[in-house]
Amino acid sequence: MAAHQGSNWDLIKNGIIAENTIFKLAISLCPAIAVTNNLRNGFLMGVAVLFVQTMVNITISLLKNFIHPKIRIPIFMLVISGWVTITDMSMAAFAPDAYKQMGLYIQLIVAFASILARAEVFASKNKFMPSMFDGIGMGLGFLFALVVISFFRELLGKGTLWGIPIVDAKPLLIMILPAGGFFAVGILMAAFNWIDARYLRKRAQ
Repeated sequence: MAAHQGSNWDLIKNGIIAENTIFKLAISLCPAIAVTNNLRNGFLMGVAVLFVQTMVNITISLLKNFIHPKIRIPIFMLVISGWVTITDMSMAAFAPDAYKQMGLYIQLIVAFASILARAEVFASKNKFMPSMFDGIGMGLGFLFALVVISFFRELLGKGTLWGIPIVDAKPLLIMILPAGGFFAVGILMAAFNWIDARYLRKRAQ
């Protein structure tokens, strides 16, 4: 990717809509299935990824002139691992109850293709500010997707939101099981792309 041309707002919109990690690119789907059976976990996972994505982009952008091209991928992974470790330890300290349920998935952020991909195709080729906003946009897109998925899964599967009873009806227990996660992601991905396609058609008219 060449040096970025456009506004910082365009980068944020790109991460949330045009290149949404879950709904558009369909990568890093493991947490979208595993931790979205309740809204709190989905939100916290999204915030963790937002932080890591932004900080990795910033770090790679600042170090890009000092990284030899032949060892860039190991260096990128080392940077990602460092920020994931900080995030993992912070969540263990400040949100221990949630960490007990999702600690393993926080550590797996190291292997998220979306974070490595942005370091490679964007942060390593752009300056500090565009890289920061690209990280914020991609992170917000991931957070948005997890919150939407977990909102519907918890509401339909438990009748609650953030643990607070909302619906006094028999829940659809399948929605909090892995199979329900695949179902929810598929339906919401289709809905997101349908809405986006309609919006683009209207703009073209």
